[in-house]
Amino acid sequence: MGALARLQELALPFAELIGVEYVAASPERIVAEMTVRDDLCTRPAVLHGGALMAFADTLGAAGTFLNLPAGAGTTTIESKTNFIGPAPAGARVHGEATPLHRGRRTQVWQTRITTADGRLVALVTQTQLVLAANG
Repeated sequence: MGALARLQELALPFAELIGVEYVAASPERIVAEMTVRDDLCTRPAVLHGGALMAFADTLGAAGTFLNLPAGAGTTTIESKTNFIGPAPAGARVHGEATPLHRGRRTQVWQTRITTADGRLVALVTQTQLVLAANG
């Protein structure tokens, strides 16, 4: 099974709730999109920072997942977000996560979130802890 199919099959409930749609996936790059819905916005009607962070966290975790040894898990232990520009209600945001470090105990992923016209919305760097398989 390919990487994209594995992520689509995983179907994380929260990722589905906020509308994450995977577009491409490999151990070196995760690409997804999300529509800025009214219920994900703040006032004025722009994507809430927490929704941006959740979108990026989902992509970084997905990338880590594709690099885990059999039976291992992952959890986010640190995340840093720079909010650059707004994403208005109705817009489609594009996220691309790439690894900065893929070690045995931690992985660090950076996610660029842009609007459809390429304007930078946020830059997120997160660290994922690799949880050893039980047994």
